Amino acid sequence: MSTEIFKYNKPFKLESGNQLKELEIGFNTYGTLNKNRDNVVWVCHALTANSDVFDWWKGLFGENNYFNPDDHFIVCANILGSSYGSSSPLSVNPVTGQPYYLSFPQLTVRDIVKAHQLLAAHLQIESIEILIGGSLGGQQVIEWGIMEPDRIKNLILIATNAKHSPWGIAFNESQRMAISADRTFHAGTPNGGQKGLKVARSIALLSYRSYKTYSITQQEEKDNLVDDYKASSYQNYQGEKLVKRFNAYSYWFLSKSMDSHNVGRGRHGIEKALSLIKARTLVVGIKSDVLFPVEEQQYLFNHIPKSAFAELDSFYGHDGFLIETEALTNVITSFFKTDVKGKIIELQRTA
Repeated sequence: MSTEIFKYNKPFKLESGNQLKELEIGFNTYGTLNKNRDNVVWVCHALTANSDVFDWWKGLFGENNYFNPDDHFIVCANILGSSYGSSSPLSVNPVTGQPYYLSFPQLTVRDIVKAHQLLAAHLQIESIEILIGGSLGGQQVIEWGIMEPDRIKNLILIATNAKHSPWGIAFNESQRMAISADRTFHAGTPNGGQKGLKVARSIALLSYRSYKTYSITQQEEKDNLVDDYKASSYQNYQGEKLVKRFNAYSYWFLSKSMDSHNVGRGRHGIEKALSLIKARTLVVGIKSDVLFPVEEQQYLFNHIPKSAFAELDSFYGHDGFLIETEALTNVITSFFKTDVKGKIIELQRTA
């Protein structure tokens, strides 16, 4: 399915006070808005994904999956700063006539959500039945639930947090250091920083997976090896794979957007901000997640008023939210069969 482009031809003011002269948002829709306009499922994607959710979240979204176009009107928008159809560092700056590259303004998660809200208005969507996302996508979901509490009926937060941790920021900074060490990143060309991006992806994978993941998937069967290990080849392959489909500039700015995430900023603290959420909320953690550990999801569960909690026992680490779709389907099904009525319901699910 081809990506549509929404163009906003007015200045777009950012949280920093800076602005983009114009804004473009790439988006995909699936299904049809029903007569009551109450079947909208809006997906917020993570760091390097795109707006084609049927492509990257197979098993949860698709023709025969829980979220399908027969029952739901599904919307997924490419996040601001990503080059899959939205304004990004590779976009042309109308002032200079040249791509922004490193002169692109710094973004926050709130800026990304604000762009989503403009798209929702363009699509004449007044109410969102389900807002779902994992990781950076989950950070967007939380922000939107706070910013427009009366617009969202249900939130599904997966492997995410209320404030990005020093641990997560350190991982992101290490990746940016790798990108910055690539001298081509500073040359102002579309392919700048590719070698650095490959290394950044390798670093990121260590946070997306776990010791057990590598022990199971990259274990050597031979005892006499002294080089050319599966784990080494895997890191190189994954780095090269990202370089072929993404760019270092978007990665740089979006990782900083993730670092900016703190729902308490300007709202009298995190707990006060979370208390503003009115939506019925399912919070899902992954037992082996080292980047967004389960205690971060438990914190959300403890401070969002109408919330339920589920923990997936997966060896895939943080990436489990993209892989354990059968377990997620079971948990989501259970959640929507449960009548919360203002009470906190705790759901337990083992993948």
